[in-house]
Order: sequence, then structure tokens, then C-alpha cells
Amino acid sequence: MKRLFGTDGIRGLVNEELTVDLVYKIGNALGRMYTGKYKRLLIARDTRNSGEMLEAALASGALSAGLNVEFCGVITTPALAYLTKSEKTLGVMISASHNPANYNGIKVLAEGFKISDEDEIDIENLILEKKPEYVPYGEIGKMNSSHLKDRYIGYIISSYEIENIPYKIAIDVGNGATGSVLENIFNAFGLEYDLFFNEPSGLNINEKCGSTHPDVLANIIKNDEYDMGILFDGDGDRCLFIDKKGNLIDGDKLMAINALKLKEKGRLKNDTVVATIMSNLGLEKFLSSHDIKLLRTSVGDKYVLEKMIEIGSNLGGEQSGHIIFLDKSTTGDGIITALETLDTLNYFNKNIDDIIQEIPEYPQLLKNISVKDKKAIMEDKKLKKLIEEYSNIPNFRLVVRPSGTEHKVRIMAEGEDENVVYKVVNELYEVIEEIDKY
Repeated sequence: MKRLFGTDGIRGLVNEELTVDLVYKIGNALGRMYTGKYKRLLIARDTRNSGEMLEAALASGALSAGLNVEFCGVITTPALAYLTKSEKTLGVMISASHNPANYNGIKVLAEGFKISDEDEIDIENLILEKKPEYVPYGEIGKMNSSHLKDRYIGYIISSYEIENIPYKIAIDVGNGATGSVLENIFNAFGLEYDLFFNEPSGLNINEKCGSTHPDVLANIIKNDEYDMGILFDGDGDRCLFIDKKGNLIDGDKLMAINALKLKEKGRLKNDTVVATIMSNLGLEKFLSSHDIKLLRTSVGDKYVLEKMIEIGSNLGGEQSGHIIFLDKSTTGDGIITALETLDTLNYFNKNIDDIIQEIPEYPQLLKNISVKDKKAIMEDKKLKKLIEEYSNIPNFRLVVRPSGTEHKVRIMAEGEDENVVYKVVNELYEVIEEIDKY
């Protein structure tokens, strides 16, 4: 049972849950685990004001255990993943993704992939059960600044041949890390776009912008008559689109249209897409109508990726816009998702409004409720009984789960009858509220 790592690394409120002391111990534990296996640790961060502080603490811990450190500065998580793979080394992304600026997190990558659950448990044991250990002064690690960002930019540009995109695009980078690399890439393809929310202050990441606030860019698109919009989250591993009418196009629909292109071009391995239990039934029905299988996993891109590797699929992802094109990247990459989708529109010679009309969407409702104790909520007998009862409704899906990164419980229901969907979610919300009072 993991005690620090959630579904996407270690995450928490800065200087309350995620402290300098804890991050120092994480760095020291990484050094003790990986010195000898890897030559150096690459450290990257998003635009949060706490990033430099945590970067310094992490580096100090790693150096004290004999691991060399290389600072990559502000880049996206997928950029760091690419660099750890190409350099065959270890990396840490300091980011809390879509969360507000008072949160931050630690994501550990090794040769392009997030480390295993087993490695996470070993690291936790070093942090929680043992004191830091230090190498002799002559073996302390060395540190320097990296110039590897351009290698990632060059890789992305060399991976695509996209031209004559006839759209005026509005792009929201959420005052996050994507702004550090996007212009060099999109300019290389001659795309016509305007960039919004690319003035990070350290405190405004994801603040009323980015993938968690699509309505802001939607209003810009409608008022200024853009053909579409593209949204990114704080660390650049998620991507969502908005059509010219301001409607959000989620990860399910993006996977659906890209799966068709990949299949027609012979790129969709095993004619299979991997998604999570949160993905809409409409995605499953649409893919099935085109002889494409859909497999579901637990929530978390790590579990999607594990299943993709297990079955030999190269397309998978989440409704949130975290989509993995495994023949291009070892993790979700918002820029790759954006370029693949633009290429798909060109391939089918359709605008995004028309191409998604074929995809059915079942009524679905997701509500998040903040709670004091996620574990106690999920173990409540009354809640368990209700979940079991409602899960047996025909043509209906219910998912109630604790967040892996926040003090929240997520309730999702979908089915043919919208009234039933809303009734069930709202009733469970009220039950959890009542349980949480005690």
C-alpha cells in the first residue's frame, strides 16, 4: 500500500504537505536507489513559484547521495519524458499538473516512463522508515544546467509533415509549461494561431485558464470568430479542443477521430484503443462500429500505458485529454495530441465540428466532493450498499472513487436515461456530504 505516491506521483499543498524537508528526502532516496544505475538526474519544473524552491531541495538531496543533477528549467512533462528516454537516464518533473499554484508535485521518470509501483514503494520506505544517508565528501554529485530542451523541440518538428492547415486557432497554455516550447514548434508548421494566457507569474498557473477552465477560451473563440481552440494543462501532458461554437471536445472524441485515421493509415496496432473506466459509452459504441476494440483500465495514465504495452496498442488515454500516441511518445503529450488532431482534420478534409458529429455521447455527470478522509468515505457501509444497488441498473455505469491526488471523492454516472444519471449522482453526493460531517 503506497503512502506518499498517488496515481500521478507525490502531490500536495506547498509548505504544508509538500515541504522542503520531504522533497529533500525524496532526492536523497532517489540518489540511494539509482546511483550506479543512472549517471544523472534531470530536473524540470512548470511555472509555479514554488518550483525553484523544491528544485533546490530535490537537487540537494540527490547530490548528497552521490547522484549528479542537471537542471532543465521550465519544460513540459512529456518533454522531460522524451529527454530521459533519449539520454537513458532518470528524471523528476516538479509539477501539480492541472491543480492551482498552491499545489505542487513530484513525478519520477526513468528512460521515458513513470517508475513502477514497486519502485515507488521502495522510495517511500527509504523516506519514511530510514534516515537520509550521505556519501563521503569526495563522492558528492555534481550539478549543471541543461540545454536539452531544443532536442525535444527538434524531435517533434521532425516527427510531422503538416502543412496548409486552413484554420485560425486560439491557444490557451494556462500560464504553464507548454508556453516554453509551443511557439517554436507551431511556427515551424506555419500555423495561424494566437496564444493566450502565456504570462506566468508563478501564482497564476491554471487560474481561470487552461484545460480546467475551457469556458474562458470558448468565449474568446466565439467573440473573435476563431475556427477552433486548443487547451493545455499546467505541465503540458493534456490537450483538449474547442469548436468554433465554443463547445468542448474532450479526450474521448479526440481519441475516436484519431483512431480512425491511425487505422486507415495502418498505424493503429491491433485495432485497439485503451481508455479508462471514466470514458463515455459513446466512445466504445463509435469505435465498435468501425471494428476497433476498446479496453478499459483504472483511472490514471500509468494504468492506461501499462495496458497498452501489455496488449501492443499504440493509442490510449483519458477523457481529460491525456492521450498517449505510443509510437511517438512514452507519455501523454499535449503538443503531439494537438498536431495529430490537426493532421487528422487534414487527412479527412473535414473541420472538427463536422467530424465529431458521428460520435454518440451518452448522458454523463461527474461531480467532485471535497472530504476530510477519502478512505473512511469509501469504507462506509451505507455508501457501499448504494453503489452496489445502483450499479445493477441496466444500461448504466457508475464509478465512485477517491482522487489519487486531491482530498476529493469523484462520482461519475452515465446511461441512457439522463434523469436517472442526475438522480443517482446527486443522491450519492448528499450521502457522502453527510458521512463527511462525522
